[in-house]
Amino acid sequence: MAYKRKLEKDIRCPLEYGMDLIGGRWKSRIICVLADGPLRYSQLREELVDITDTALAAALREMQASKLVSRQQYEAIPPHVEYELTEKGASVVPLLQAICTWSGMYYRNVEESALHKCQKCDFHG
Repeated sequence: MAYKRKLEKDIRCPLEYGMDLIGGRWKSRIICVLADGPLRYSQLREELVDITDTALAAALREMQASKLVSRQQYEAIPPHVEYELTEKGASVVPLLQAICTWSGMYYRNVEESALHKCQKCDFHG
């Protein structure tokens, strides 16, 4: 039986809705990784390096429920599954690129060392 919340989330504005969909440690990173096209679960895991299987599976389930990511199962030998951004998920990529650029500009003002260039967005430090 699937877990069901006792209380629904009390989302009061579009910003809260958006942050609920893409917020947290992993969702934005998953979107960035999938921006280049569909990937198998194992490829996603490799790209995200420090994510646990539990966290990745949970994030992908939430993102599927929010219609940001689609899951395609292939009945090949061996069978495999691919994850891909939906149109809704792909529409978030420019927002994340803008946040990456903004963060890169201001992070350097806080820390002496700059962040490494993000491999998945347009930030060029």
